[in-house]
Amino acid sequence: MQVSHSGYYHWLNTPVSQRSKQNDHIMLQIIRAFKESRQLYGSPRIHKELLAQGVKCGVNRIAKLMRKHEIIAVTKGKHRKAHAAKNTKGFADNVLSRDFTALKPNQKWVSDTTFINTAQGWLYLATIIDLYSRKVVGWSMSSRNDTALVTQALNMAVGRKEAKQPVLLHSDQGSQYRAAAYLEVLKKHNIQQSMSRKGKCLDNAVAESFFGTIKNELIYQTRYKTREEAKSSIFEYIEAFYNRVRRHSYINYQSPLSFENDFYSSTRVQ
Repeated sequence: MQVSHSGYYHWLNTPVSQRSKQNDHIMLQIIRAFKESRQLYGSPRIHKELLAQGVKCGVNRIAKLMRKHEIIAVTKGKHRKAHAAKNTKGFADNVLSRDFTALKPNQKWVSDTTFINTAQGWLYLATIIDLYSRKVVGWSMSSRNDTALVTQALNMAVGRKEAKQPVLLHSDQGSQYRAAAYLEVLKKHNIQQSMSRKGKCLDNAVAESFFGTIKNELIYQTRYKTREEAKSSIFEYIEAFYNRVRRHSYINYQSPLSFENDFYSSTRVQ
């Protein structure tokens, strides 16, 4: 995406407005509803879906946001710009069933994707969070919200666990999470799949909560010139601050890494 010098510096020096933040929030809901509709809904049906979920927004605003970000229903045929995963299979049951507790690390994970605005265009972020410590055990960033994005995050998480340790991994019903390449990684590494029910955002509340945290604490405070700048900033936040330093209320105000270290220390003593 090419940006003029004057336009870029105007964008860079303009504070993030409340409406821009609202648009980001609405876009999250649009993307979620679009994925849950199997990429079949246009703006009128997306509008009805968001109203049913308590999101108050006019259909014209939704249509404008969808056009701006090239979110086009499958029924538009060859003009569709959404990156739908190919070779997908069926939906998994909601095995997690909103039980966001775990007795040890690498027992239950949750995964989701979000987007970050830069002067070059959208950057997508996929994360996998351990429900025991709330540690981000896997993450990936790309200009495309596709199967490769979520698979890269999964491979990182897999590399951080014991090879044969079984894990339950929960996500939404997005086509990326049903793609054959992604399912093959799950099978290879003894990972059981769980999926949210259609339209039930609270089924994946911990993943949603993390995105709210990183957006409020980092992304809304920053104006990114390039995707690479955003990647560097988000990497530092996740690996240097969130996992190692940030105190989390759910784990007695310890950092995720400290909480996990306490677990491993206690098990070695026993």
